[in-house]
Amino acid sequence: MFDGLSSKLTGIFDRLKGRGSLNEADVTEAMREVRVALLEADVALSVVKDFTAKVKDRAVGQDVLRSVTPGQMVVKIVHDALVELLGAVAEPLNLNVAPPAVVMMLGLQGSGKTTTAAKLAKFLTEKNGKKVLLASLDVQRPAAQEQLAVLGQQIGVASLPIVAGQQPVEIARRALDVARREVFDVVILDTAGRLAIDEELMAEAAAVRDVAAPHESLLVVDAMTGQDAVNTATHFEEKVGITGIVLTRIDGDARGGAALSMRAVTGKPIKFLGVGEKTDALEVYHPDRLAGRILGMGDVVSLVEKAAATMDMDEAEAMAAKMMSGGSFDFNDLAKQMQQMRRMGGMGGMLNLLPGIGKIKEQIKNANIDDKVIKRQEAIIQSMTQVERKNVDLLQASRKRRIAAGAGVDVADVNRLIKQFLEMQKVMKQVQKLGKSGFMRSMMPRFGGGFKG
Repeated sequence: MFDGLSSKLTGIFDRLKGRGSLNEADVTEAMREVRVALLEADVALSVVKDFTAKVKDRAVGQDVLRSVTPGQMVVKIVHDALVELLGAVAEPLNLNVAPPAVVMMLGLQGSGKTTTAAKLAKFLTEKNGKKVLLASLDVQRPAAQEQLAVLGQQIGVASLPIVAGQQPVEIARRALDVARREVFDVVILDTAGRLAIDEELMAEAAAVRDVAAPHESLLVVDAMTGQDAVNTATHFEEKVGITGIVLTRIDGDARGGAALSMRAVTGKPIKFLGVGEKTDALEVYHPDRLAGRILGMGDVVSLVEKAAATMDMDEAEAMAAKMMSGGSFDFNDLAKQMQQMRRMGGMGGMLNLLPGIGKIKEQIKNANIDDKVIKRQEAIIQSMTQVERKNVDLLQASRKRRIAAGAGVDVADVNRLIKQFLEMQKVMKQVQKLGKSGFMRSMMPRFGGGFKG
């Protein structure tokens, strides 16, 4: 989402860092460029004015210009101001209450509210060990209640049985009663939305609020709607009251201004980010990490957390033991690393978290390195026999043609994967010399040459 803004800010600050000294005019010019970049990213004008003024005052007023590395100091000031703008610290859900904790989901139709309710239920179940009950109060949208029930089945979370004809307030009362009797830790109420804000929507949401007394009222907004998302949040806060915000489609091709404006305009914290369609594509919102991504510093902490959450440690230990005992790295091992990468969100999800990646995204794009490449490479390995996977020397011309035909690729693609595999084999032999810890650090595959297409 922040690719455009990130590349512009990175360019501005690279120029600053490239100078041996700075004066006030340099900082003023840089802040003018930052202001333009933020406005083009659809950040609210009032937020942009306050942000650039704050950065300039700090940069000029703290002897920054006379420091040894003034450019670096200005970037540090921008980073710190950006963190403040985004909310300073992560604010978790308030679930430290007598159960059941009630979470009410609010939002307009199309914002991803129902899917987010399911994502949150899965998150609380798997990360927090909570027993969660899902309840759909949406009697307006056709099959909305059935949709949530199906999602609940997919993630293994209980959903309130549907009773035809019941209205939202009645459903809320029944959900709370079931949650108390069956000892649920959390009940998530998925309220109805509308295509636009109207009095009927607000009255219904307020009525549910009065009955359910939610501990958390989360507004789900589509980040791709820009400042409309901020306006929606303002209206819901005024009419119903919200405790936090979930920004969905943060992985989309939008300008990102909603995320930067939301906290400053509404005064309410962003608590989660929706980063994809899958039910596990929900991230806790960390302002400092998002600031790092925007400024091209990456988010290594999130990358490590994602690896830890998705890696099969028994499998990793088994592979480490194999390598340390002198076993050779084969195509089966490479396939397992590819599967690990897909579990971590694929190539795109990982690249967005790496420092400095914005500067080489164009080269990566031109090299055709993406998730389709990984899938095709997996298909090539799957077209090999078990004997071929263990002995690359067997892959002569006739076998390569058969493997290419089976995978639906060209022989050149098979040759490219073999070359890449041989390079990785060399790396693994070097890693063996480093011991087990060296091996564990090398678990991420080095994908280099993509497919030409």
